[in-house]
Amino acid sequence: MSAVPAERPHLHVAGPDDAAEVLSPAPKQPGRIRTSWTAADIMAMEFAPPKWAVPGVLSEGVNLLCGPPKVGKSWMSLGLGLDVAMGGKAFGAIDVDPGPVLYLALEDTARRLQNRLGKVLAGRPAPAALTLATECPPLPQGGAQAIAAWLDRHRDARMVIIDVFAKLRGNSAPGDSAYDADYKAVGRAKQVADDYGVAFVLVHHVRKAGSDDFLTEVSGTNGLAGAADATLVLKRARNQGDGVLHVTGRDVDEAEYALSFDADAGAWQMLDGPAGDHQLGETRAKILRWLRTTPGSAPTAIAAGVGLSYDNVKRTCQRMLADGQLAADTGGRYRVPGVPAVPGVPEPSVSRENDGDTPGTAGPWT
Repeated sequence: MSAVPAERPHLHVAGPDDAAEVLSPAPKQPGRIRTSWTAADIMAMEFAPPKWAVPGVLSEGVNLLCGPPKVGKSWMSLGLGLDVAMGGKAFGAIDVDPGPVLYLALEDTARRLQNRLGKVLAGRPAPAALTLATECPPLPQGGAQAIAAWLDRHRDARMVIIDVFAKLRGNSAPGDSAYDADYKAVGRAKQVADDYGVAFVLVHHVRKAGSDDFLTEVSGTNGLAGAADATLVLKRARNQGDGVLHVTGRDVDEAEYALSFDADAGAWQMLDGPAGDHQLGETRAKILRWLRTTPGSAPTAIAAGVGLSYDNVKRTCQRMLADGQLAADTGGRYRVPGVPAVPGVPEPSVSRENDGDTPGTAGPWT
């Protein structure tokens, strides 16, 4: 049985008793720093470690999960909600502790949720620890209090998923800049997340235009990512199964995870190897995987190892060399840049099949 967490302060809802204070004509007091410590005080403090919903990926606080439409964000959210509610392995690879999860599926119906749950569960019993809802008021109009009330009833909750955040953020205050409005919108969710020490996942979209910096792809202003504790951006080429989850945040190390989406099971699975390998074409990815474990291989050995034709491998290696994805050693042998060459490997005899792999014989660059 999991331990019941220490009591946390409830959210305060303004009422009639607050009117006298709010409307009081008393002059404002000068601003002051209300909470401060010395550096020695801070270093003497003891803090509990961050509470992870998915270790290394989703920590307590607000996590923005962003991606283009139809990339699989909702499938990922539902899968993570089930994994955490049941306890098991998130993405089929990361052990998670079980605990109650609230999933606000604000763009779905009960029928659609039933169909998706049936696909993801694949015959497993549905967990009672996963609460699903298709309606919730916006955060400024009672949504924050409604979520807090659910958390009060589930003190050992581990995650709250809001899919999509745009449905719950509420309207901007008159006079707010776009940045301030975005910052405050995430801040409302963060207040509840911090109050209860629970991981919140806010599902959001990215801009249509791509960028080298995945953070700048988040739709809206920098206020969204600035207010969030972590930002995750899911990328997957259209009609492709492999994708990459980019993660950065205050309590999480910046990382990239290669994932594969199984449409039949509605499940995202973590893949082995660097994420960059899975963003390449299939032939290049196979060559890179082979050379990571067998550096210094000639195209003849690579072709035999990966099950591709010699001509295809030879041409692709030449293109990858020109693109900086491979390095070449004497004898027409290839390796991944940064991986040292294997010394003392005897060179093959020259023949019509491998004469392009030996010193002084380079094929045409394509």
